[in-house]
Amino acid sequence: MIVWLVAGAATSLAALGLFSHLRAKSFERDFPPRGDFVATPFGALHLTRRDPPGAPGATIALIHGASGNQADLMAPLGDRLAARGFRVVAVDRPGHGYSERLHEDASSPAAQARAIRAALQAASVERAIVVGHSWAGAVAVAFALDHADFTQGIVLLAPVTHPWPRGVRWYYRLASKPVLGWLFARTLLLPAGLASLKGALAGVFAPQPVPPGYAEAIGAVLALRPWVFRANAEDVADLRGHLEKQAPRIPTIALPVAILSGDRDGVVLTERHSYGCAREIAGATLDMLPGVGHSPHWAAPERTVETIAALVARSQSVRQIDPEAPSSAPSTSS
Repeated sequence: MIVWLVAGAATSLAALGLFSHLRAKSFERDFPPRGDFVATPFGALHLTRRDPPGAPGATIALIHGASGNQADLMAPLGDRLAARGFRVVAVDRPGHGYSERLHEDASSPAAQARAIRAALQAASVERAIVVGHSWAGAVAVAFALDHADFTQGIVLLAPVTHPWPRGVRWYYRLASKPVLGWLFARTLLLPAGLASLKGALAGVFAPQPVPPGYAEAIGAVLALRPWVFRANAEDVADLRGHLEKQAPRIPTIALPVAILSGDRDGVVLTERHSYGCAREIAGATLDMLPGVGHSPHWAAPERTVETIAALVARSQSVRQIDPEAPSSAPSTSS
């Protein structure tokens, strides 16, 4: 009896594994790479770009958050920023979209910042305004801390920047485990993820509805490929530990910083992250969008572009901010 049960379980897992592999490959056929692959010492990264009609006024580097890819920021912002005269480069973070995973310190925001800088420079970007959403807020902060010679300023969209008190969801913890995580991601994850994708997207955008065609515009199912989901799980599960080391350095940031968040964000703790950065970074500006959730770049793309453009102007007029200067009071948008 036990032998039959074991054989049945093994057969079921094999069937789920085959299903997951075939569906993952079908996702890649449906949503192929849209940009270029850039070789770096850390692996190949996938970049997309939009160029302005004339000479670019600045380069804007867009970095997506957890469970995403470059299109999550490029789709609502790319053409709008290019129309304002900026060159726009959006990056699949290492292990996400079509970028290769890092071989060392893969979940570290600082390590990802190093790899992304290498990719941007390989794509002939000499300096950039770095825009980070959600998880990538930590990457943007790493740019400001460790790559100030490359970074003109940073824009934080609904960022995660400080350690937080609560844990992460069980499936992230499970999927990040060495053996069980591999098995879970390659068998059970994809069918379960497909069943829950609609609800997950609704939670990210609440209280706004999910934009029509959003899942198709960004290829949301690409995040359910087993190897990508595991990379995302490692990023999420490990982030608090990385921020315990990085966050104490935030008050030393001496570059222009703008923060744009929604006051109805149900995904991250705005008081801890957005307000925390506004309090700790000299000269940082904070705009809170009333009634907006975790995706201000989709809920208010024009406002997001204005925030980025204003930071470009600040970065061009003030090369560096005195870290001893008093921080400006946060402003609340109406």
